[in-house]
Amino acid sequence: MNLREPLLEAAITLLDKGGPENVTLREVGRIAGVSRTAPYLYFASKSALLAAIATQELRALERTVEDLPRETLTAWDMLWHAIRHYVSWAQERPERFKLVFSTWESESDELRRAADRAAELLVELIVRCQDEASLPKGDPWVLAAAIRAFAHGAATLELSGHLLVQDRQPLNAVYLVENYLAAIPFLAPGNDAPAGPQRDLARKVG
Repeated sequence: MNLREPLLEAAITLLDKGGPENVTLREVGRIAGVSRTAPYLYFASKSALLAAIATQELRALERTVEDLPRETLTAWDMLWHAIRHYVSWAQERPERFKLVFSTWESESDELRRAADRAAELLVELIVRCQDEASLPKGDPWVLAAAIRAFAHGAATLELSGHLLVQDRQPLNAVYLVENYLAAIPFLAPGNDAPAGPQRDLARKVG
């Protein structure tokens, strides 16, 4: 009997309730209904277990992008859906979000491959947006890094309660990222307005 999935589910339950500090291999075994030493047959250490959770979360994010209907959505629509899902995931699963983007204590080839693939998928979307003229030309890796950094920062600030506007009212990270994406075409030299369907969104920024 393969206990890997039940053990991962138990570990995620503990993670969601109290962060990485709340996860121990013995407690994972107890919640999964197996001996407290059984988890060691599948995960050499707590760090390896946390790396497996991070890998699973990254792959779930990747599937969200890969499953988008390319036949009916523009590249811009796909990019927006992907970024919106990323920010919503951070809001709904904050401990998983923090784990995935924390310093990894375990050298895991699977985790590295999952992280690389997630980055590649975002770059592929950026290139498609550039091809349809909804984003400006330029190094797609740099643009992808900027979008990802902004989305990550907005999500992190909202989680910590520091995403505020002038009247010190909370600002929604999804709304902020939406307006940031809409403003990107203005940053390209010689561009006076976005070429894609984000034109109406951009009016909110000004």
